[in-house]
Amino acid sequence: MKIGVVGLGYVGLPLVVAFAEGGHDVVGVDVNARVIASLGEGRSHIEDVPDEVLQAISERFHPTPRYADLAKVDAVVVAVPTPLTDNREPDLQPLIDTGTALANVLQAGQLVVLESTTYPGTTRERFGPLLEESGLAAGRDFHLAFSPERIDPGRTDYTLRNTPKIVGGLTDECRRRAVELYEKVCDEVVEVSTPESAELTKLLENIFRSVNIALVNELAILCDRMGIDVWEVVDAAATKPYGFMSFKPGPGMGGHCLPVDPFYLAWRAREFDMQTEFVELAGEVNQRMPYFCVDRISRALNEQTKPVGDLRESPALRILRLLRDQGAEVSYHDDFVAELPDLGLRSEWPEDIDCAAIVTAHPGLDLQRLVEEAPLVVDFRGVTRGIEAPHLVRL
Repeated sequence: MKIGVVGLGYVGLPLVVAFAEGGHDVVGVDVNARVIASLGEGRSHIEDVPDEVLQAISERFHPTPRYADLAKVDAVVVAVPTPLTDNREPDLQPLIDTGTALANVLQAGQLVVLESTTYPGTTRERFGPLLEESGLAAGRDFHLAFSPERIDPGRTDYTLRNTPKIVGGLTDECRRRAVELYEKVCDEVVEVSTPESAELTKLLENIFRSVNIALVNELAILCDRMGIDVWEVVDAAATKPYGFMSFKPGPGMGGHCLPVDPFYLAWRAREFDMQTEFVELAGEVNQRMPYFCVDRISRALNEQTKPVGDLRESPALRILRLLRDQGAEVSYHDDFVAELPDLGLRSEWPEDIDCAAIVTAHPGLDLQRLVEEAPLVVDFRGVTRGIEAPHLVRL
């Protein structure tokens, strides 16, 4: 087959690799000119796709900014961003732009599969009509399906190949064609009856995590007030062999899925005169965690007689900004983020500091060295358990 992939990020590029390694020619489209130029030179911008892997498929992979190159492919997989607006409502503009551009080159008999996370009804009510501006009818002249991405960046135990793939088609034939496509790169394909079911499946997966993380985050705040070790409580509960799934507290939720997806469903639910109070409450609890983390840093410094003014707001980047706003001199260390241009900072090992806060704990982080060298350590991830020190404070 000849396959097109629109959106060459964390979802799209691994798809390109999987299809190309399976012997299929792939046309990859992205609106970012720098990404296209880099991929054309065999340089990857995605950690999960090493340069050597990209270079090995160079004969089968054609990166381009031109949608016109998709006119001759058998199937097009769309994996463009679906962010939120400033008002926390779905921002479908990248999807709308893609649908409009695809309509200009869509051919009879082609399969189009949407993988971008979105609310139930998007494929049928928004994306399909855009494609039908081509003059072709979805489900009759071309095939349309939804298959939610299940990419967990950096993970090696579950990959595209061994993670079950959900597929829902506009018609039975649409679904059959999509299943046939994904069976080439996935060991198991799970069929659902409609695109709406597939769209909601993705949201349920992430909302499940969001709600449970919110529960344990709220418990962490309560434990802090009660003087109870939340990590001990979670570990003890996890020994129950049934009826409990362990979730860990933390400074807030990053990435695209967890902070965004619940609001897609909450927004859609309001169109059906329903308020998803449980879902929205979980989002609010998780958004409050950065505030608690900043307050915890402040209290830890106060306990070390190095007071910081009343601090309010945010995980990682927001924590940095808040600390700086309060007059603190900030620095950061992250092996995977070399610099933060907006903050004028470059990654560096913490030296000559008053406090080190562990917000994200990558596997290679030298925790023992950090605790030994920093005069005060505040651990929001619970990764220093097993290390005892009078100047070590945990969430």
